[in-house]
Amino acid sequence: MQAQILAPAAVLVLWSLIMLMWVAATRLPAISKSGGIKNAKPGGRGVDLEGVLPDKINWKAHNYAHLMEQPTIFYPTVVILALMGAGQIDVVLAWAYVALRIVHSVYQATVNVVGVRFLIFMISTLCLLVLAVRAVMATLFADPTAVLV
Repeated sequence: MQAQILAPAAVLVLWSLIMLMWVAATRLPAISKSGGIKNAKPGGRGVDLEGVLPDKINWKAHNYAHLMEQPTIFYPTVVILALMGAGQIDVVLAWAYVALRIVHSVYQATVNVVGVRFLIFMISTLCLLVLAVRAVMATLFADPTAVLV
């Protein structure tokens, strides 16, 4: 079961890189239309493009930033569960979390109605919360005399 719990994490890493490419594919042409990078102020950051580029272009970057936030809790959680011996419910919850994060990404990058997006986020967070509790339980109540095979 250890390898199966790591697969959703690997998929989320790949999805994060796909979102990064989507950001580049939409932002770079929009930046070119607005005068190009040569007009960027020294030390400028992505946040400086708020109000400069259309909101729909920036939504992809907002989502990419979100993928660099909460999933950083997901990754060590699944590693802990992989090390301690993940159960089938852990694998299902990990896949549910990743599927919901992908749905959240596509929704935020295209439609972005906050109420719906928040609901998707909360359901994915619930999956992560259960995974985190299970990781704590697996470590707190582990039998130190048990031999891992």
